[in-house]
Amino acid sequence: MSAKPLHVAVLMGGWSAEREVSLTSGKGIAAACRTLGHRVTEIDMGRDVAARLAEAAPDVVFNALHGTPGEDGSVQGLLDLMGLRYTHSGCATSAIAIDKVLTKRMLVPLGIRMPAGRIVSSASLHEADPLPRPYVLKPVNEGSSVGVAIVTDSSNYGNPIAADATGPWQDFAELLAEPFIAGKELTVAVLDGPNGAEALAVTELKPAQGFYDYEAKYTDGLTVHVCPAELPAGVEAAALAMAVQAHAALGCKGASRSDFRWDPAQGEAGIYLLEVNTQPGMTPLSLVPEQAKYRGISYETLVQRLIDSALATGSAE
Repeated sequence: MSAKPLHVAVLMGGWSAEREVSLTSGKGIAAACRTLGHRVTEIDMGRDVAARLAEAAPDVVFNALHGTPGEDGSVQGLLDLMGLRYTHSGCATSAIAIDKVLTKRMLVPLGIRMPAGRIVSSASLHEADPLPRPYVLKPVNEGSSVGVAIVTDSSNYGNPIAADATGPWQDFAELLAEPFIAGKELTVAVLDGPNGAEALAVTELKPAQGFYDYEAKYTDGLTVHVCPAELPAGVEAAALAMAVQAHAALGCKGASRSDFRWDPAQGEAGIYLLEVNTQPGMTPLSLVPEQAKYRGISYETLVQRLIDSALATGSAE
């Protein structure tokens, strides 16, 4: 741990679709930093963020932003230019990991199994399905299941999808189409430490209805978290190993969270990595603090470990 109290700027909020979640994460982090004895400056990010950071002159920035521009490399590049140390992944890693297509190009050649997919124009969806149903449509550069739609034979989007049907095709010009993987929703947190990156646990996510979308993630009572997940030992080991491999291959720092689908009918060959989150949430419902707690790591200790990682790696990639 850091030997002396620090001045920590907690960067939160911003203008992404995940603003409210980021504010909740940031408030929790700021409280933990104060409990740890650090001096805290809370910054709700606006267009004047560079001036506010320069005025604060913190020892380290705790990046609690979610979505763009806090998770896509933009803020990371700004902090690098300012010579400020910050938590979580650097500029290049963030830019790659938030882009689901670039992530596939990085990880699939390394043997990490991910669903096959292709970019489609939203307008083309009103003419024909890009894949056999069921399939998934999602934005290329959003997190937390923002704008995800599962298209099935029984979905009320129409066949083909009607132009007036509510869905991500109304908000994004292009979408990533992937085959739907039947089975269970799993997630694995990876945390950097003195002995390298370590996978904490596998959690199964059981939404009360539908799938694990943005509302299910951040509304209390809508999703049951089973931690640790009840899985065959080989499946659990494979998910843990795949998360650590993805974390390392992308160059993640601090903490990451890898989301998976597992089709039990396929056994260990049925584990598919969906995405790697470089700015995982730190709210009371978030999965990284939950898995850390399961491993005996308190919220405050988790926050300090992320700060220590930032201090150890500096501001450069």
